Amino acid sequence: MGLRLLRIKILFVVVIGLLAAVLTPVPASMGARTTLPIAQFAAASAARTQQPQAATQAAATQAAAAAHGAQLLALARRWHRHHPPRHGHGHPSPSPSPSTAPSPSTAPSASPSAMPSASPTAAPSPSTAPSASPTASPSPAPPPVQEVDCALIVPANPLSARGLATPWQLTEDGTGPCAESNPGDSAFVEAAVFDPATGQVSAYDPLVVDRGASPAVAPTVPTLPAGAVVGIWIGYNGDNITLRGPGSQACVNGVGDSIFGQNAFCNATAFFAAANRAIAAGKLMPPALGTGRDGRTCPTVRDFSVVDQDQSDNTTTKYLVTADGRLAQNTPANLAALTGAKVATNGSDEGLLARAIDGALGCTPWTVPDLADTTHQQKITSWPLNELMAAAHQAPPAALVPAGDPFVFDGDQPSLAKLNAYRAGVGQPTVGSLAQADTRTYCRNLLRTGLARIAADRRFTQAAASPFPADASNLFNFLAFRFNQTFSNDDGFLHCEQLLGVRNPVQLRMTDGVVTGAVIDLNPGPAAPPPNPRDMKNR
Repeated sequence: MGLRLLRIKILFVVVIGLLAAVLTPVPASMGARTTLPIAQFAAASAARTQQPQAATQAAATQAAAAAHGAQLLALARRWHRHHPPRHGHGHPSPSPSPSTAPSPSTAPSASPSAMPSASPTAAPSPSTAPSASPTASPSPAPPPVQEVDCALIVPANPLSARGLATPWQLTEDGTGPCAESNPGDSAFVEAAVFDPATGQVSAYDPLVVDRGASPAVAPTVPTLPAGAVVGIWIGYNGDNITLRGPGSQACVNGVGDSIFGQNAFCNATAFFAAANRAIAAGKLMPPALGTGRDGRTCPTVRDFSVVDQDQSDNTTTKYLVTADGRLAQNTPANLAALTGAKVATNGSDEGLLARAIDGALGCTPWTVPDLADTTHQQKITSWPLNELMAAAHQAPPAALVPAGDPFVFDGDQPSLAKLNAYRAGVGQPTVGSLAQADTRTYCRNLLRTGLARIAADRRFTQAAASPFPADASNLFNFLAFRFNQTFSNDDGFLHCEQLLGVRNPVQLRMTDGVVTGAVIDLNPGPAAPPPNPRDMKNR
């Protein structure tokens, strides 16, 4: 019993000592350590309770951002099919990340004084939200997009009257069937005819049909003036169009095995040379631009408010498509004869200006007689007319195809030969080095000149219909979306955020996958720093 009593006494002393240690006040001089162990336990318990909630909120925020990004990517793919770029036909390979992507231009860095001003206070504060729970599932990567590659069989002697009236034929090119009646596969051809005797220009849109198919109405055989200089321009709504057939040797599809992608030209340099000589001699006069509803000179296809990452591309051509998928030239006679026929168009910068922006601003494109119209009443515009008008009247800074344009890449690098071949096809001056087509300077002009006009013209473009209602709710929102993508560091675009060191100045609001609003910041803050590798490792 004595040993047992001794043990009880020792246990009693220990318990009393522990209670005294817990209940005795700690001197205030210990500062932050004055919290009692019981309070510490309570705080730790509360923190453990809050951690799952914070992780859930962070995961929800991450999921919302991923969904927003996926919507933008889907829109970009619908509008410009060459995003993401096509590796097999001379387009840039995806970069590991925006922070390590190679510059699209080989020009030296601009001096700090040349950079757009950026207020540090405008930069978003770093997020203090805790990392998402390790159990949260990462956002799934977007599914790969199947390329839409087709071939176009060029008829023999395509620059002759008979050749112009012979339909070009669309056929598959290894990625599945191609159908001209399918908007995602459609190819378009347009010609401009220069008359050396009068110095005047007329237009003609050769027809495209499926290989082996017959047109709904046989194309009109045009009457060409003696000594006519004919140029042809090709556009495509898919990813890559390759020219084949007996007449393809008269055309430029790219350089070597590296094609441009959506565009090609036939005898374009000869046409522009003849037209420019006539302009210099005063025989051919592109019409004045006029003044828009905004009180400013009407824009051209070389205005920085009109261009995107691959300016001066695709045609203004319109075809008629019947209910059974047959094609015809868009003339008054054919429209009257083909009841219920729909108008098919080529998604293009050239058409965006002529069909949408000009109308919103009260401007007028240059139109000339359509040689396919037997009534001789219809006038139409064309890609080369837009370029001639821009060359004659666009005030500086004029947008010219930059080295970062994805159409002029060979593999994952810009090609000087390809850049000059493309510029020649659209009547622009060639350069001796890629530095003379500096993408950084192009981005700076997009921000300072182009975006400023897009913002200023909002009240006019917001009231205009969207050229692509499935992408944006009105013309302004479409232009904002287009600028956002062009300026971004995403593959296939200009990497302006990286080149200028600023955030994307256009933020979009999406509703059910459609752009329904945009906020423009003409003085964007510094670009967000790249993610910390250690932070990424813990996610």
